[in-house]
Amino acid sequence: MAMQESINIDDITHEENQIRQNIYNLLAALFRRAPDADALNWLATLEIEGDEQTAGMAAAWSVLKLSANKTTDIQASDEYQMLFIGVGRGEVVPFGSWYLTGSLMEMPLVLLRQDLRRYGFERQEATKEPEDHIAALLEVMAMLVEEDDVASQKAFFNRHIAPWFERLCDDIQQANSAVFYCAVAALAKQFLTIEKTGFTQRPW
Repeated sequence: MAMQESINIDDITHEENQIRQNIYNLLAALFRRAPDADALNWLATLEIEGDEQTAGMAAAWSVLKLSANKTTDIQASDEYQMLFIGVGRGEVVPFGSWYLTGSLMEMPLVLLRQDLRRYGFERQEATKEPEDHIAALLEVMAMLVEEDDVASQKAFFNRHIAPWFERLCDDIQQANSAVFYCAVAALAKQFLTIEKTGFTQRPW
């Protein structure tokens, strides 16, 4: 699984779009909850493809694969608890409002909810977290990629993910409790930076 370091969103193929959707879904799942033993085994045996154009992503995949091989499901669960939940709150707060305003449930969440209604997305009743959790935003991007709506992808990404994902990934990698999630954050930062570049290159 690999993709180019720099892409023009208009020029990608159906297969590349499927890869993008799969990566969004994978990152969303890993940020939503800790991986179980089956997920870790799958990551540990993941086939990595890459060449000189995909060096950054290939390296990030390789580190994630190695980390998954060395991590048990209990370790991953404990790490996720300390990193994102904690007692009161974890080391890292994975919500857009927190990074954009310093508080939860602020104006960025209001704007996000307006956009989600416009796109026809509804919050599931079983979901406890506010919609600006990074996992939820990545899930929305996966659905927009599936719909092949480039304009909506660009608008949503630039408004709700681009302004803060790099700081989130950096904070995860610097967190005391992060081990497996250092690799997750590295992959997320590589992939989302490629996405950001691709949307920037799209002419209007």
